[in-house]
Amino acid sequence: MGVNDANFSGKAKDDLELVRKAVELNDQQAYAELLERYRESIYHVILKMVGDRDDAEDLAIETFAKAFKNLPAFRPDFAFSTWLFKIATNAGIDHLRKKRLSTLSIDKTMKEADGDEYRITVADDSPNPEAELISEQKALMLRGFVDKLKPRYKRLIELRYYQQLSYEEISEILEMPIGTVKAQLFRARDLLHNVLRNKKDVF
Repeated sequence: MGVNDANFSGKAKDDLELVRKAVELNDQQAYAELLERYRESIYHVILKMVGDRDDAEDLAIETFAKAFKNLPAFRPDFAFSTWLFKIATNAGIDHLRKKRLSTLSIDKTMKEADGDEYRITVADDSPNPEAELISEQKALMLRGFVDKLKPRYKRLIELRYYQQLSYEEISEILEMPIGTVKAQLFRARDLLHNVLRNKKDVF
């Protein structure tokens, strides 16, 4: 890919070849193999960070979605795995930061190690009526995009993100293996991303 990879391991070189095929040839099998190679390890890395299996599954899916979306911008100055794990780590950090902010009490007095106390103050960012209307419009627009997906993908999105069911519950409802649920959900999110980018070749 235009970079001397003499110092890379055999697996890292194989990864670079898969990246090349995915980007230059739009080889779907290359994407699938990259996913298969790192799916479990990415999941476990994120799980150690967030401590919740469902959150880890979602963040792993987000990691691959973001990685594949930005694959054309990848430069092999370092191994693909290093780049991928950095995306996963950042996803975990962002998740923990948002979770921490959502549970942090603004009325709680904090005490530093030297005994000094301080109170956290947060500006009032509650939405005004105009912001609430915009939010509602965005939600309706997103719902419209979801409705454009094929029925099986639409159903997965609805169960997972609108009804907030677990993978196990979705597996039972749809009577399919959990692995199939996860794989199809990944595809559904990828298709939804394409719809949001106004690509019409996904139907």
